Amino acid sequence: MSAKHPPIELSVIAPMYNEEDNVETTIQAIQAALEDFSEPWELVFVNDGSTDNTLEVARSWEAKVENLRVLSYPVNVGRGKALRTGFENARGQYVVSIDFDLTYSPDHILRLYRELKDNPNVDVVLGSAYMKGGKTVGVAPFHLFLSRWGNRVLEIAFGGRFKTITCVLRGYRREVLEALVLESNRKEIHLEILSKVVALGYYVVEIPATLTRRQKGKSKTRFGKTSISHLLFSVYERPVILFSMLGAVLLVIGFIFGIYLSVLRFIGQLNPGRPLFYVVVLFIVTGVQLLSFGVIAGQNSFLRNEIYKLQSRLKLMENRDRHTNQD
Repeated sequence: MSAKHPPIELSVIAPMYNEEDNVETTIQAIQAALEDFSEPWELVFVNDGSTDNTLEVARSWEAKVENLRVLSYPVNVGRGKALRTGFENARGQYVVSIDFDLTYSPDHILRLYRELKDNPNVDVVLGSAYMKGGKTVGVAPFHLFLSRWGNRVLEIAFGGRFKTITCVLRGYRREVLEALVLESNRKEIHLEILSKVVALGYYVVEIPATLTRRQKGKSKTRFGKTSISHLLFSVYERPVILFSMLGAVLLVIGFIFGIYLSVLRFIGQLNPGRPLFYVVVLFIVTGVQLLSFGVIAGQNSFLRNEIYKLQSRLKLMENRDRHTNQD
């Protein structure tokens, strides 16, 4: 984020991939939503290696719209790469990211901005269709089912703090993005960001939002691949939950069968050679091992968060040195 440009209050970032049918609609809708916004703002489109005419159409509009900037790279990488590119080039004191197809309407942009502006203690704002007050309109039932349940699984990974975790509709203070070291290239970027801002102690809130169905073009979401990656992230984020739950279940099963064997022994019907005896031992030993893994996993999560903090401090120092040299 360069310091050489005139001060800008708000940057709106919209990643785009094969969205030629939506370029004009998106520009006009966002401009209409911010028509009465009196502070300087910019609209940043990030072309994620589109293979249609998205870039050409966006460039033609860039020549006509003063506060539109189009960033691009030649090969499709993923939403994470597009968002990271947008964050690195955004000039606003506040940054809002939004879906290019406007499944969350542009009216949400100023709601996120005002939540940050009016509440100095808030660092990140999530637009949430699944919290109380949020809603969905016209979304395909199958897609809605996968999205809802995927977010419920991720909610567990984040300790029940958030209802909508995968959404691109978010608002950030500039200093928060400057402190993050982001690596994800695909949709896991949303999970990575949330994981790191929580680890760094930033205050995150959700506000109700309305999710609607896409009006033009095709959805780029691949639900199978995305679901698997999100499940893997849940294990990575909270491995202690997985190992502890499995360990506890195996121990309970082992103890139940152990009591059963004890009753058989008491009434004189226990055959020491019965396979069930070895099954009991296997369940108990495995359960204890998994609980031990849970303790180790918890320690690893703590160390991972400490690494995040160290990376953040190093990045902030680099930014400060670079700004000093530029001055």
